[in-house]
Formats: sequence, structure tokens, C-alpha cells
Amino acid sequence: MASSSNKFHYHYDPNNDSLNQYFQEQFNNQFEAVEEAIPVERKPREYIDRKREEGHERLWNDYFSDNPTYDAHHFRRRFRMNKPLFLRIVNRLSEEVPYFKPKKDATFRNGLSPLQQCTAAIRLLAYGTATDSVDEYIRLAACTARKCLEHFVVGIVDLFGTEYLRRPTAEDLQRLLFTRSGRHLLNPSHNHNIRNIVYLHKNKKVHEKMLSVHLESCNLGSP
Repeated sequence: MASSSNKFHYHYDPNNDSLNQYFQEQFNNQFEAVEEAIPVERKPREYIDRKREEGHERLWNDYFSDNPTYDAHHFRRRFRMNKPLFLRIVNRLSEEVPYFKPKKDATFRNGLSPLQQCTAAIRLLAYGTATDSVDEYIRLAACTARKCLEHFVVGIVDLFGTEYLRRPTAEDLQRLLFTRSGRHLLNPSHNHNIRNIVYLHKNKKVHEKMLSVHLESCNLGSP
């Protein structure tokens, strides 16, 4: 019978630097071999001539020409605003925000029009779709649509924030409370009493409570 003393027993020694170095070298060699066996294929950037001029012409004929294909009702439903307001936004952005100013490329070809850029941003906001959803109709890439949206939001805040992103004035409250289908919060005999409006404006909690009740009665939900 063989003696138990002849059996080999391996004990791992974490302090054995030479053994650790050996396993690290083997691991590195195997890892490098795998990297070399599976080369990374980088696809070249694909250029697509989207014929953006045709996209602008189609958009113009559909909504902005003297005899558009779609009437004001369709415009309001798809752009979530009326046409004069949209054109006002487009004009301000194209005049004061460099990104939306008409440009030409190196071949003197017209770039995307402000109408195309703003329409792309509005459609993404209105429908909440992916950035490439406007490519086929407006003719711009997904990355360009995302940039349009980013610059559009920043431009709106910079140009219109002071006027609209603020607490309502007494005149704003008057329009809100007294011009919706004849539904009034206050007593009918006080419809044109500006003191009631000023009171609501100064007492924010009272105004919010009354406004909430009014919106619920109109099936519009809370503000």
C-alpha cells in the first residue's frame, strides 16, 4: 500500500507572485487572441440624398400655400396650435436663433428651411414619436430632428419665456374665467368686476381652488 505521504497536495498561496503573474499572462494572451479573431467592423457613414428641397415644397403646398391641401382644422389638430401662432414662432426663431436661420452648404445648396425644422420639432412634441418618424415626410435625418427639437425648446424658452412662462396677470385670469363658452366662476352680476379678478390674483390658493372646480366642470382636469 502506498503511503499517504507520497500524495501530492496543492495549496494555493496568494502571496506567490510568480504564479499570479503566470496566470495573468495566460489570461491576457487568451483575451488578445479573442480580440484579434473577432475584428470590429466599422460601417462607413451612409449618405442619403433626401431631396430636402422637395420636402420643403411638399410641406408648403400641404399647409402654407394660398390653396393648401389641408385646411385650418387639420393644421390645428396636427400642429396643436393655429397657423398664425406657428408662423409667429417660426419667424421669431428664424430671425433671432442662429440655428434656424436659412443657410447654404458648401455647394451653395439650400439647407433645411425654418418651416421644416420647426415642423419636425412640433411633430415630435405633439405625437411623442421617435426622431426618425419625420424623415420620410419632412426629409431630415433622426440626429437632425433631435437637434431641431433641442434648439426649438431652448429658443421658445428664451424668446417667449418672459411673456408666457410666468404667473398669470389679472388680464390673463379675466380671459380664462370669463371667455369660455359662457361658463363663469363668479356671480353673473360680477362678470366684469375687475376687483374680483385682482382678489383672485392676489390670493393664489383661492384662485387655484376655483380654477380647479371650473376645469372639472368643463371636463378638462386639474391645471
